[in-house]
Formats: sequence, C-alpha cells, structure tokens
Amino acid sequence: MQEVKELDFLISKINTGNPVLIYFSSENCSVCKVLKPKIENEIKNNFLKIELFEVKADLYKQIASHFTIFSIPSILVFFDKKEFNRQGRNISVPMFIKDIKRVYELFYME
Repeated sequence: MQEVKELDFLISKINTGNPVLIYFSSENCSVCKVLKPKIENEIKNNFLKIELFEVKADLYKQIASHFTIFSIPSILVFFDKKEFNRQGRNISVPMFIKDIKRVYELFYME
C-alpha cells in the first residue's frame, strides 16, 4: 500500500479510470494497524487491477477533508472515476470483499 501525501496525486490516480482503493488511517489507531494487512492481503490476492493507497488522516487533513472522512479507519473504492464503496469504522472484511467482487467482476471478468 503506497502512502499518499498529496491530494493532486490521488485525484490524478482516480481520474485515470483504473480502480483505486484509498485506506484512511491514523498513527495512533490500533484498529487501523490490524485491519490494514487484512484489506491489503485480500485486495492483492483477489483484485490485481486495484491500486492501493493509504492516507494518514491525522497528518494529511486536507486529503481527508476533501473526501469527507469523519472517522478512521475508512476505506473508499473508486471504479471508472466514481466512488463505488465507502466503509468506515466498523468494517466487516468478508462483506467488504463481497461488495468489491461484484463490481470488479462486471468490469474485469469475461
């Protein structure tokens, strides 16, 4: 997962139209530290075309506010330049993966 420090970089990645996952976390968030490897592992093993980015919301408040992030951890997923899924705080990894899989298969499976 690549850490992002610039809003413009993130917006340019979204505007490519490729699928993008943004993981918002914080330095002092223990849930974030436990959840991150689970999400990262599932995405890398099941959805090869999704680019993974992490934003430390406590350090880069401008990015968090641009995407209207009020709690951490939060996850945003973009397909075709549009926000498809937003998860926050209490995230069920199996349900999250199921939601992503449905749309991912529409875009990338034959």
